[in-house]
Amino acid sequence: MFTGIVEELGEIVRLTEGSSDSAVIAVRGPLVTSDARDGDSISVNGVCLTVIDNVDGVFTADVMGETLRRSSLGALQVGSNVNLERAAALGSRLGGHLVQGHVDGVAKIIAREPADQWEVVRFSLPAGLARYVVEKGSITVDGVSLTVMKVTDDTFEVGMIPATSKHTVLGSKAIGDPVNLEVDVIAKYVEKMLGSRNV
Repeated sequence: MFTGIVEELGEIVRLTEGSSDSAVIAVRGPLVTSDARDGDSISVNGVCLTVIDNVDGVFTADVMGETLRRSSLGALQVGSNVNLERAAALGSRLGGHLVQGHVDGVAKIIAREPADQWEVVRFSLPAGLARYVVEKGSITVDGVSLTVMKVTDDTFEVGMIPATSKHTVLGSKAIGDPVNLEVDVIAKYVEKMLGSRNV
């Protein structure tokens, strides 16, 4: 479980295609690896990955084909920057919202509009996800917990403060770039419970 508060901008240092629909990635992240052990979870652009090795500030993780197909990790290249967050510890502050690191869909940036002290960023919204996204609700974009300002059937907007632009990959993404989305898991559970009621 994560909070959507990015701790560090990491860098992809190695990508190795697996023998059958998989890959191994190596990510430089001195902060997130400072106390990482094999088996720990680290969020990479909003995708929960398991550490299989950690040497000199670089951790390695296996990525299954399912993850490559359902997220934007398959588009990463050596040198790509990525948002990194260690799993939340019980008793720590919850600065964002509850994030699982399970990607619900891939969206694209469709507009960036500068404002006085922030930027309004509009994203596409994949079919089937709009029902989980509400104004003033939370959404995770590339592992970043953001508040939804506006939502339509196929788009949503967020306000991005300078700190988010500076300290996450979202600041350098261009129109058309893919991003990983995770909707609020509570909305999905509520939908399932209400759908199973005999009304």
